[in-house]
Amino acid sequence: MPRRPLALVVVLLAAAVATAGVLWFVPSDHYIVLPDRARPVDPLVSIPGESRDDDEAGVYMVDVRVGRASLLERLVPGLHEGATLIPAEVLNPAGVSDRQRRTSSLNQMSRSQLVAITVALRELGREVSVDPAGAEVVLVQPGSPADGTLLVGDVVVEALGRPVETTADLRRVMNPVSPGATVELTVRRGEDEVNLRVGTRATQEGPRRAVVGVQVRDAEDFEFPLDVEIDAGSIGGPSAGLAFALQIVDELGNDLDGGRRVVATGEITLEGDVLAVGGIPQKTIGARETEADVFLVPDANAAEARRFAEGLEIVAVSDFDEALSALATD
Repeated sequence: MPRRPLALVVVLLAAAVATAGVLWFVPSDHYIVLPDRARPVDPLVSIPGESRDDDEAGVYMVDVRVGRASLLERLVPGLHEGATLIPAEVLNPAGVSDRQRRTSSLNQMSRSQLVAITVALRELGREVSVDPAGAEVVLVQPGSPADGTLLVGDVVVEALGRPVETTADLRRVMNPVSPGATVELTVRRGEDEVNLRVGTRATQEGPRRAVVGVQVRDAEDFEFPLDVEIDAGSIGGPSAGLAFALQIVDELGNDLDGGRRVVATGEITLEGDVLAVGGIPQKTIGARETEADVFLVPDANAAEARRFAEGLEIVAVSDFDEALSALATD
């Protein structure tokens, strides 16, 4: 090749590499969801008198990695196997920040642990007390009257001087309130009770209905017959609930893994139902890369998981009893 064209090719290649390098570090307007390897649950669950297993068999949970996509990843999503791009307004709706989304995700994880402990202990015949305890804030809408006053994790226990045990109680108290009025709330924040005054506004659905701008769920007080602790660190979301419940039964009851590497995902309810979760393509790849023997997924996610299984056994379950049966008879 003549020297001048060769030099031109070298210059163009260098320019392309430099451009790619710049695009790699410039954030885009999308987020990227990537696979993460499954991890054993045993080190995360502490039960009095338990013995740790040193082998690689056991129950595993699997999560996904979520971060802001670079411009290069936005333009060339095929750079990563199993990558999914999500517009920022979809992942963080209505102006919710990354920090707020993260706080809500950790809040979901905390409750999923309590629910998993409850389901597992009840399966083993242990008595667990679960009592209504108020309306817990799970999201504060940016720019709403509650923004800066109420926090994710606050539990409303009284509104306008009336006790609140459930979200239905809170709705009944708020029904006669006119938009623009100020309401007095008592919330449990950690170990303290705090009295707050919060403004209201009308909803888009009904101009006569007053809201403070939060999403709430029923809060419960749990009383366990033994001290079970789960430390998931910085992992958020509710999808590890099934894996936690299986691990507790495995430690206190029968051996569930049978020498296998069992990966499980699914949100579990107090009734033992296993609900669909997100990130199934990435979680299936993560289970595959961990060389799992079997991957338990919610019924609603099974078809999608099988598209990425590549030989990994996918077991669909709709409730906790089905999960236990599948492992006992597999």
